[in-house]
Amino acid sequence: MNIHTDGKSLYHPAFNSPDADVTLTSSEGTLYRVPSFTLRTTSGTFRKLLSPPRGIDNPLDNPILVPEKNLTLEIALRMISGLELPKWHSFDELEDVLVLVEKWEAQGPISVIRSAVTAPMFLSEPLRLYALATRLGWEMEAKLASTCTLALSLYDEQHQPPLYRMSSKALLALLALHRSRRDEFQRLVDSDERFNVGNTENFLCPACSEPMDNHSWRELKAKMFMEMDQRPLGDTLTGLEMEEWPEGIACWNARCPTAGCGRLYYNKLSTLREIKDCIDRLPTTV
Repeated sequence: MNIHTDGKSLYHPAFNSPDADVTLTSSEGTLYRVPSFTLRTTSGTFRKLLSPPRGIDNPLDNPILVPEKNLTLEIALRMISGLELPKWHSFDELEDVLVLVEKWEAQGPISVIRSAVTAPMFLSEPLRLYALATRLGWEMEAKLASTCTLALSLYDEQHQPPLYRMSSKALLALLALHRSRRDEFQRLVDSDERFNVGNTENFLCPACSEPMDNHSWRELKAKMFMEMDQRPLGDTLTGLEMEEWPEGIACWNARCPTAGCGRLYYNKLSTLREIKDCIDRLPTTV
């Protein structure tokens, strides 16, 4: 960023019009000349501050201190001035600007930020986005963020900071979503109608009519329950990961031990289709 200087003070090149009658200064000492009309019409805070009597004899000689860094102040001023915005580089950058425009009561910039938060950059931090969206009452964005959290285990230590920032109501709703997917999945895979071979008591081998031993299916269900507890999205239950699970290998290879029979107990493809259907029936948002 190139800064112009008058020998004493540094002026931001995009905000250095001699016709502007209010000067702001960042925590780094850079000065920003802005028309008072722009500030009053876009910010509730400046509308009150700059309404007569201003209490400032000469705004250019007495800059208004804005205790934010240059980048944060520049982006906020670009928003209220209708200037081109730079690309967001991080969630921290967006939140810093949001905090400032909230203090300014600037609804226009807040709406601009709202339209940006569903970009992939911010969805990659779904817990942080969920905390932000629920705080501001952005229902659609909160729902989308809650869906993206399903690939996470909320109990991992690395996820604690954004969880601490949530209201108790928002946190409980998110925990309920994760728990309900796990518990509803267990209910569905325990269904006798959906998985009659593995779940029906004393089911007989269709080939030789000998009682079946379903311990391998029960162990696979226990493994799937644990997996849903850690990753409620459920994508690992029908993906390549399951191919390497000892429980999965044992289940798909389970055969009737009766001499001369050896029939496979479970149809792998149809069972996987039913498991996927169970996952598709689960709730996806708070």
